[in-house]
Amino acid sequence: MCLIVWAWQVHPRYPLILLANRDEFKQRPTTPLHPWPTDPLIYAGQDEVQGGTWLGITPQGRWAAVTNFRAPAETAAPLSRGWLVRDFLLQNTSPEDFILNLQPALYAGFNLLLGTPDEVCWFSNRGGAYRRLAPGLYGVSNALLDTPWPKLLNAKAGLENHLSEAEPDPAALLNLMQNTDPYPDETLPQTGVGPELERSLAPIFIPGERYGTRSTTLLRQNNVGQTLLIERSYLPAGMSETALQFELAKY
Repeated sequence: MCLIVWAWQVHPRYPLILLANRDEFKQRPTTPLHPWPTDPLIYAGQDEVQGGTWLGITPQGRWAAVTNFRAPAETAAPLSRGWLVRDFLLQNTSPEDFILNLQPALYAGFNLLLGTPDEVCWFSNRGGAYRRLAPGLYGVSNALLDTPWPKLLNAKAGLENHLSEAEPDPAALLNLMQNTDPYPDETLPQTGVGPELERSLAPIFIPGERYGTRSTTLLRQNNVGQTLLIERSYLPAGMSETALQFELAKY
């Protein structure tokens, strides 16, 4: 997962509207969004290599998402970052307690979002102190929270444009994340991977042949716990879409 933007307690009807693109190598085996046979139940896609996930939610409204932190010399780590999302969803601890009990050094660089119906929290093991987020519009890519990369600024602006609508259209929201526009070199981050790779990774939607955007997800919750989860998967044969709707168990 390489780009996430979300509005938390901004829209009068939908306290959570979240959009996310997962960028990954095209050959890495992946199962699209589905109910996991776990206790508690998890709704998520799944990385078939490590068994984790990049974004998921439970019927009780616990949700989590992760992005990688881009660094040119990132070394292999013993634990998969996708396990962070999986483990939070399988537990019943608060976001703060989950983060306090982590061993961050066992993972490669990450940004972690943890949510419940009452709070959204962010943490990074690359210099980001734990934060419980106030209501607002946020974004994270492969740097710290709200680092102003061009694609993050554009994705946030696109989401903000829909927040004045009484009923933001799910298809229009998902379409925001399919923008392949490039950006001028002088606006790109310098993360140490070289200018050619910076250019190829710059768009909101990365259309690469070997590495690129594999899926787009919309997570939306209204004031009475009705939840919509849509995943668009981009496959060699074309795009497929899976949609789940459910009411949170606490309501």
